[in-house]
This record gives sequence, structure tokens and C-alpha cells, in this order.
Amino acid sequence: MSGAHVVISGGGTGVGAETARQFAQAGYKVTILGRTEATLKAQDLPYQICDVTDADAVKAAFDGARTEQGPITVVVANAGAATSVPFAKMNAADLTAMTDVNLTGVFNVWQAGLADMKEAKSGRMIAIASTAGLKGYPYVAGYCAAKHGVVGLTRALALELASMAITVNAICPGFIETPLLERSIENIVAKTGMSSEDAATSLTKGNPQRRFIQTDEVAATALWLCSDAARSINGHALSLSGGEI
Repeated sequence: MSGAHVVISGGGTGVGAETARQFAQAGYKVTILGRTEATLKAQDLPYQICDVTDADAVKAAFDGARTEQGPITVVVANAGAATSVPFAKMNAADLTAMTDVNLTGVFNVWQAGLADMKEAKSGRMIAIASTAGLKGYPYVAGYCAAKHGVVGLTRALALELASMAITVNAICPGFIETPLLERSIENIVAKTGMSSEDAATSLTKGNPQRRFIQTDEVAATALWLCSDAARSINGHALSLSGGEI
């Protein structure tokens, strides 16, 4: 699919930025989406500013991307956020905040890119989900619920679009070494008094390899899902977790 047009949400930092870099190096036309122009500009790639929770803004961003670089063949729904709070202290707004960006955001960007793929009868829908979409973790019930929703959306849409040669998959990494992880570690330190090193160790315990997932691993998996070798990979939630169960 070299030369095809890929749109990546949350493309200004972390996994999104690395995914954009790898796709560009592989010969794809890349458009990145994000809320902060400064981080998007820093990637030196075509970009559109939008909040993935705003369906109208997402549609406008995809229209702009399509005008600049042509029909869209691949959508990588990467934008996400995580907050930690005990379930007993959660309120409905906390849950909505997690589902808005992590689930509705995926729905919005996938739907905005669907028409081009249906017309071409070919394409790739990819969500960057989480192992939190495959199992539970304490104190992040809202995040887990949203990511489980992404996995369900993936499996349903994969069957709906399979006859059109459009595949739909979710990548489910464990803890990834990104600015989001750094904020999680800072939160643990603030709430428990642990050192940063001990907080990091507590997060790697679930990974049998005892390490954090790297952004290049996630990006390379997304790139592979767009290869001809992955044309039968459909409706999967691929765990990148060192064997975590």
C-alpha cells in the first residue's frame, strides 16, 4: 500500500508521531491530526487540527486531508487519554471523559475515513487500544470500559466490512514508554510517596519481559497490518505485552 494516504489521530507525540514517521519512511502519504498545532508542526508532516471528540471537526479535518493528499486508504485511531480514580469516587462525568476520547474518538475518525475505503473496496482501519481492552486494571475502570468498547467496535466493524477487503483491527499494547506513562508515574509518586523508579517497576511487573513497550513496536505493528501479508488479519485485538495475560 505504499503511496496510499494514511490519517493518524494523536499524531503529534508518542505512538502517533512514531507511527507517522514509519509510514512516511515506507512511502505513504501521511496526514496527522491533533489538538495542538505546535506539536503537529514539529513532525514536519501535513496536518489538520481537530479534537477527535468533535465529530464535525473530525469531518472537516478529513475533508482537508482529502483535498490536500487525495482519498484516504488507512485510518489509525491513536488519540487517547487516561485518568486514574477509585471506582467509588468516580462520577458519570469521569466515565464520559474516558469514553469520549478513547471510544467515541475512534468511532469519529473511522467513520470520517470510511467513504473513501468503501468506494475503493479496500482499506485498513486500525485502533491503538490497550491491554486494558482485554483485561481489567484497578483504579482505571473508565479507561478499561472505553478500551473494551474499542475492541467490541473493532470486531463488529470487521465483519461488516470484510466483503469489501477493508480490514479492521485493534493493537493492544501494555504500558508504553510515552509522555502519558510519565504522567501516570508522577501520579503514583504523588499519591503513594514511592520513588519514580519504584513506581515504574510496579507498572512493569505485569509484563513477563519486565519492560515497557516502545513506540516503534506499536508503529511497526500498524505498518505490518497494512501490508499484503496481513490481508487476512481482520477483527483481531493484537496484544503487544510481552506475554501479559
